[in-house]
This record gives sequence, C-alpha cells and structure tokens, in this order.
Amino acid sequence: MIVATGVDIAEIDRIERALDASYGDRLRDRIFTPGEQTYCESRRRGRAQSYAARFAAKEATMKALGVGWGRHAGWLDIEVVRRSGEAPELRLHGPAAARAQHLGIARLALSLTHAAGLALAFVVAERGGAPAERIDKEIS
Repeated sequence: MIVATGVDIAEIDRIERALDASYGDRLRDRIFTPGEQTYCESRRRGRAQSYAARFAAKEATMKALGVGWGRHAGWLDIEVVRRSGEAPELRLHGPAAARAQHLGIARLALSLTHAAGLALAFVVAERGGAPAERIDKEIS
C-alpha cells in the first residue's frame, strides 16, 4: 500500500557550478556518500546529471518521509545506489531509516530522469512486504 510520495527537481548547471566552486569538495562530502561520489565521478560527461539526480532523489525522499533536512534525515542518511544493469535504489541509514520504520515504510521505489538541464526524482513509499528489521539496514 502506498503511504506517501515525494518529487523533486534540480537544475543540473546549478549543481555543476556548486561542485566546481572552491567549496565543491566540502559540499560533495557533506551531501553525497562515498559510493555516490564514486558512481557520479565515473560518469565523466554525465557527472553533473548524476549528482543532480541524486540530489533530487534525496529531497524527494525527505518529502516522502514527511521531513526536511535536519534531525530526522541528513543528506548522508539517504543514499542512491545503482548496481550495473539495474535501476537505481534507495538505502536509508540512521535517522532517515528510523523515520521510515516509524511510518511503517517497508519499501521506497525510485525513478530518476534528466532532460533539458533538469534532473527529476520521484519516490513512492510503500507499507508492508518486508520485516521491520530490514529497515534498519536498508530500504530498497
């Protein structure tokens, strides 16, 4: 059963400018997990698109959880992972995982896209289907 949805859009060139700025490394480390950084940096020309899509995914996830950035969800508590040849998935850690568990969310479905300088993420939060213990480790 669907509990909530979240959607967000990010401007690719705005993310690219921020990453290329003097504070870019610090921003990258504050918002993106090491795994996300490795994936995005491997995309070469699509690097900014990948970062923007992950930024939008984190924002969309916070909306689906009914929280903003802060006490109930930090940037690094929400991680977009993508195995080769598979669709991207969300993994929650720490306070974000606890919030999902509190809401009874067992699964988060993620869709990412980008076009015309924009990256968009859509998240659907669902109840049921997975034991609560799984939430602490990962939601995918």
